[in-house]
Amino acid sequence: MAEAKYQDLLIVNNDIALDDVGVPLGISDRASIAQDIKHMIRESGLLVELVGERDSDKVALNLQRLENLVETDVRIVPGTASITRLDTETFLVRARTQDYGHLEFNL
Repeated sequence: MAEAKYQDLLIVNNDIALDDVGVPLGISDRASIAQDIKHMIRESGLLVELVGERDSDKVALNLQRLENLVETDVRIVPGTASITRLDTETFLVRARTQDYGHLEFNL
């Protein structure tokens, strides 16, 4: 098996995830990219503005801003990021990575 190109610690509920003996769990490649993007989106503050927003113009603008933010990651293929609002508090993020194909997760 090839060595992982991207490695990170798994973060769950804002804390490092540990195995049964207390050793930090790691993630790599596609999962690492997804985790980095989740954190980037959360740190931008734009997602907070979207939760509960009813003005469709404001929602569309912030979704576009988030898509642009995702595409600033050099591991994402430009023009492939999309974010869809599933309900007032759930968003589906999709993008294509340079090395690992399709990426999809909910926020």
